[in-house]
Amino acid sequence: MKRYRPAALEAAVTRIFAAAACDDDEAACVARHLVSSNLCGHDSHGVIRVTRYIDFMAEGTVKPGRHATTVVDVGAMAVLDGNMGFGQVICEEAMALLADKAKAHGIALVTLRNCGHAGRLGDWAETLAEHDLISLHFLNITGKGMMAMPFGGSDRRLSLNPLSVCVPVAGGEPLLLDMTTTVVAEGKLAVALNKGEEVAPGTIVDRDGHPTTQPKDFYDGGALLPIAGHKGSGLNVMIDLLCGGLSGGGCTRPDEDVLINTMTSIAIDPTGIVDREAYIAEVRRYADWVAGSPPADASRPVLLPGGAEQRTRAERARDGIPLDDETWGQIVAAGERVGVAADETAALAGAG
Repeated sequence: MKRYRPAALEAAVTRIFAAAACDDDEAACVARHLVSSNLCGHDSHGVIRVTRYIDFMAEGTVKPGRHATTVVDVGAMAVLDGNMGFGQVICEEAMALLADKAKAHGIALVTLRNCGHAGRLGDWAETLAEHDLISLHFLNITGKGMMAMPFGGSDRRLSLNPLSVCVPVAGGEPLLLDMTTTVVAEGKLAVALNKGEEVAPGTIVDRDGHPTTQPKDFYDGGALLPIAGHKGSGLNVMIDLLCGGLSGGGCTRPDEDVLINTMTSIAIDPTGIVDREAYIAEVRRYADWVAGSPPADASRPVLLPGGAEQRTRAERARDGIPLDDETWGQIVAAGERVGVAADETAALAGAG
């Protein structure tokens, strides 16, 4: 396991996407968000995705140079079409529009369809927190993301359908809930597979519906399990309706082999409905109260939502981003496919 400096790793990934026909701004945008995911510990949505994204481009299912276009715009609400561009680019554009609408109307909703992989959902919540906006985000994958088993079922019927909720904290890090409705994200299984590790019991089943801890069994036709049994399954279904139904992009469906994201985001400007100073004071008071609980394990303090990501971001910014040899080899191979020599990728990335 080697560690890579974030800026250097970002430069290497940017070079690969630029060689793969992305313009400079697009390549930098995709690389920035992938490395950001690694920085905060969400390796499942980090540079392990480089190979898949290059595959998508080769297949023509994600198209470089695409931008969001407006389908419907009615005051505080809008529907956008991502035109199967890179999700990182499309979602940046969607969040810019949503922030403007929320500041103008106090509350706003933007729903997005036909988008390439949108990356870490918490990225978009953090983007709106920079505007001092509360936000809620829901995401589905219409076809290829059908990887989870509904509660009481026996086959894949559900996408992974994450959600994110973020509350800014004046003068501090935002409170960020960023979770999938399955026990883990699929990308975490890919990370475990590359590392040669098992996953925790109760995470996946094999193609026959039997419990297993081997990530390979999932990729051989198994399924992820929803969190909290029927509760996670129910939450998953409702998120799919909020995204696929509301955007017009469609809910999860069988017989599709293209990864298409739809996303619905809501932003709230609290200053229009509550005294700003009183609101800030109450957020801080409550956060301090929860975090102040005496820890059951003195070596592990109570963490607020987003606390684990903040801690990991600080550690990896200091010490570098760890990548296993299999993942690094996949990144190098992806670069070679688009004309970036292995030596060039290695030189750009360096090792910490």
